[in-house]
Amino acid sequence: MGNIVVTNNPLTFEKFEKTAKTIYDANFSHLDILIIVRDKIHQGHELLTHPLSGSIKPNETPYKSIVISETVKDMHFESLMIIESSISSYNKFWQNKTTPIWAEKLKLDFQLIDFDLIEDSVLRC
Repeated sequence: MGNIVVTNNPLTFEKFEKTAKTIYDANFSHLDILIIVRDKIHQGHELLTHPLSGSIKPNETPYKSIVISETVKDMHFESLMIIESSISSYNKFWQNKTTPIWAEKLKLDFQLIDFDLIEDSVLRC
């Protein structure tokens, strides 16, 4: 069983573009990533990483990577519940405070944190 990485993180894309299927666009927003994953779950893919992993709130980081199964089966309802809850959480945090415009050094730090959170999941599959 393989996997698909859905990301807007250039570091994640660079590290996995040759070893995993990727859906990547640097212009994807955090919400775009969640919606793409939700749509893939409706098609029968399963979440392999939690959309709200780590302790960084969705409105605090510009980068998000989520790993889903490459294999398509019947819709996985637990994955659907998790992604829908994650979208609701994102919207709640976004209403309270938008993502800051970070300095380049901090953006690189956020890229590394996001990459570290999913690296093992990509390598396991």
